[in-house]
Amino acid sequence: MKKRLLVMNGSRIVEIEQGDGKWQTETVAKANGVKPGIYNISLASQADKAKEYAGIILHSDKSTVYQQIGKNSYVSHNRDDFGKVPDVGQLKTISYDSKGKAVVTEATTVKLGLSR
Repeated sequence: MKKRLLVMNGSRIVEIEQGDGKWQTETVAKANGVKPGIYNISLASQADKAKEYAGIILHSDKSTVYQQIGKNSYVSHNRDDFGKVPDVGQLKTISYDSKGKAVVTEATTVKLGLSR
């Protein structure tokens, strides 16, 4: 099942492909700082708990937290791994402790590769 996130006019729209190229809206919420665009979150790779990921939180649902970690590059985290799920639109660094639980910290521009 393909899933995408559309951000426009201040809204985040999650759509699921129903077949024949038709998309059905699953949820609509405020953009919360996520830049306008189309995010193909169905291409998100599952987070490797031995790595650290820095980027913007795009969306979270009942089971998954989606994070953009580069241009057209996404990672998904299991929601159950978080004590408190990070807010959508925030730049965060997510790593995992020895018990496999997510550790969320503020992302820096250096970690994002934006240093000047």
